[in-house]
Amino acid sequence: MSDTLKSKAIIVAAIILVVGVFAFFWLRNQSAPQGQFAYEVVVAFPNLSFDQPVGVYSAGDGSDRIFVVERKGVVHVFDNSENVTASTVFLDITDSVISEATEEGLLGLAFHPHFFDNGYFYVDYTADNPLRTVVARYSVLQGSSNQADKNSEQVLLEVLQPFSNHNGGQLAFGPDGYLYIALGDGGSAGDPQGNAQNRSSLLGKILRIDVDKTSGDLKYGIPSDNPFVGNTVGYREEIFAYGLRNPWRFSFDAATDWLWAADVGQNRVEEVDIIENGRNYGWNIMEGNLCYNPPQSCNQTGLQQPIWTYGRDQGISVTGGFVYRGSRLAELIGWYIYGDFGSGRIWALQYDGVNAAVNKELVKTDLSITSFGLDEQSELYVCDFKGKIYRLSISEDRT
Repeated sequence: MSDTLKSKAIIVAAIILVVGVFAFFWLRNQSAPQGQFAYEVVVAFPNLSFDQPVGVYSAGDGSDRIFVVERKGVVHVFDNSENVTASTVFLDITDSVISEATEEGLLGLAFHPHFFDNGYFYVDYTADNPLRTVVARYSVLQGSSNQADKNSEQVLLEVLQPFSNHNGGQLAFGPDGYLYIALGDGGSAGDPQGNAQNRSSLLGKILRIDVDKTSGDLKYGIPSDNPFVGNTVGYREEIFAYGLRNPWRFSFDAATDWLWAADVGQNRVEEVDIIENGRNYGWNIMEGNLCYNPPQSCNQTGLQQPIWTYGRDQGISVTGGFVYRGSRLAELIGWYIYGDFGSGRIWALQYDGVNAAVNKELVKTDLSITSFGLDEQSELYVCDFKGKIYRLSISEDRT
């Protein structure tokens, strides 16, 4: 080989090497998190503690306030500042809420998309005599944005609960402006009443209603594209999706509008689902991606499979989170961040609807994770049942 050809070959090889190295690091960054960062949870508001908090929310009204829901029936509000020293009681409905059993209580909060103008917000709680789930609207007290008018309650929906567990409780407004409501299968174990597959029951479902209209004798409207609108066989028209055991926290991705939900399993499997209009998510035919009662018949025709599952070696009760769209943790943008109440693990899940999901453990904590929440900058918070609100952070220790 001539010297000229050798020189050209060396140059080409060098270019290939440089391009290869660049591609390697670029791809590694694009598919983050790949372990280049270690994560930890840090207390977000060191001066504040709460009594069994089950949710952390923002109002979306430009105030940058944080709202924390206590299971007993109290909502606190405070400024989104690490140095904040006190919170204010925004709403206290402890006299209406039953919280004797662990899965009962004030379980959900959602602010109307036009909260800044109308002051409306919605709660989901359990009440007794008879035992039931209540979805109600409240208003802010006139002249005081940090205090609700307790006497403004307007009950929209009540659903009888046969047992004290599996109440669901998540509320959220979708990008379509409708209110979505999570209801568990009614409780006990194994869905003994068959509620999740019974489309004449609201239990074991995610509902979708229009809070700005009414329909017939209902105190809300039914969206025209709900899957069972106009049916003649007794199916409830509020139903958006069904076949769920105990959906514990769902959220909408602000970029894709996908509805992500975590459904707590029975004995073997926890699952994460993308919820779509009219889909059947399998319970109690399936538990996650497994037949619930093998070797009995397990006809999976028409059932929507979860995008991710994990077993009892990883946790015992999944807590749904959010697709991260903030700026503090750039390497997590586009990843679904969720956790487990029992094991304290927090994961990041990547799914594009085409390729198989990719799951990464971010950190194993000692928290009892009841919920995740977002502030108005789309930054993520973690709610610990033991009383503190945390945020996910990059550790000083790099892996």
